[in-house]
Amino acid sequence: MGATGASDFSVERHAEIGSTNDAALAHARAGRGNVWVVAGMQATGRGRSGRVWSSPHGNLHASLALVDPCASRVAPQLGFVAGVAIHAAAEKLTAAGPRLRLKWPNDLLLDGAKLSGLLVEGGQDGQGRLVVAVGIGVNCIAHPSDTPYPAIDLAAAGLASDADELFAALRTEFAERLALWNRGAGFPAIRAEWLGRAHGLGAPIRVRRPDGERSGVFRDIDADGRLLLACGSETISIEAGDVFFGSHEPPPAVAKGP
Repeated sequence: MGATGASDFSVERHAEIGSTNDAALAHARAGRGNVWVVAGMQATGRGRSGRVWSSPHGNLHASLALVDPCASRVAPQLGFVAGVAIHAAAEKLTAAGPRLRLKWPNDLLLDGAKLSGLLVEGGQDGQGRLVVAVGIGVNCIAHPSDTPYPAIDLAAAGLASDADELFAALRTEFAERLALWNRGAGFPAIRAEWLGRAHGLGAPIRVRRPDGERSGVFRDIDADGRLLLACGSETISIEAGDVFFGSHEPPPAVAKGP
């Protein structure tokens, strides 16, 4: 992917929509890439693993449609590209500095609570090209209370919270990081940026997966973005899971949230 700027990405705005990711995927499957879909409210917003994503007016709900952004093998790296971009955008808007951290694999934390989540979805179009929607939701003025991990919003933390201003910053930061990533060739630079913003690196964590929970020390992420968990003398790599730190006890596995 060649160098691109924010002006190379068009924006489609909706007062209300079912799901920005669904709309972005429809654009991508029709061959329309580099389109941001932004909505004031989502009726059927979703997070990872089919969880409901609370989407009230005033929060940021945005998805980016991409066509043939990379080989399918490296598509999961887009979550890290997006994570670094939303961290940089939130830092630019709020000047919150070290209060903002990234939680593996795809959440932005503020003061240790969940501020933003990401959902990367994709498939193939009729020509066999990879099509992707990168969905980003940020709690600007409201946050849910019944979630697996404590949540927060910018307004409640006393920080700048205008969703339009945050999106303007995100549009710029994402374009810059996408160009840096360069279809995966630049992932080492993205990985370094992500690690510099990581929450809990070197600390004890618990990772919940469908096959059970593992505890250990968060050592690193590998060259493909997998979490490296040190369990005694063994280090295991984890592709997906929910991470919990310290006193944040995970609720029963049936609980739902963003």
